[in-house]
Amino acid sequence: MAAEVKSLAQQTAKATEEITAQVTGVQNETSAVVGSIETIGKTIDRMNEITSAVAAAVEEQGTATQEITRNVQQAANGTQHVSENIAHVTLGAGETKKAANVVLEAADRLTVAGNTLRTEITQFLGNIRAA
Repeated sequence: MAAEVKSLAQQTAKATEEITAQVTGVQNETSAVVGSIETIGKTIDRMNEITSAVAAAVEEQGTATQEITRNVQQAANGTQHVSENIAHVTLGAGETKKAANVVLEAADRLTVAGNTLRTEITQFLGNIRAA
């Protein structure tokens, strides 16, 4: 019986050693998994930072695009005003040309009338001197 107890004790010791080795193996694997999970967590954190940076850049680009759109709209409005002013100036120039033509025609008629008057005065004075 002592041999059986001794054999059982040896088997128990051997089983304990095997269990200890398996527990150590599981602990080592668990540590490796924990390390991998920590690395994955850090990678996820970095991806979140990058995603936030990209989102901020997209938001800034959206803001810049809106500003460009506003500036283009203002430029278009300014161009429209300039076009309207040019149309008014063109109209005014046409009216000025018409008025200048009227003045020119009046000046021509006045010149003709002045020449006619000069001729008549010359004839009148000639008639008075002859009489």
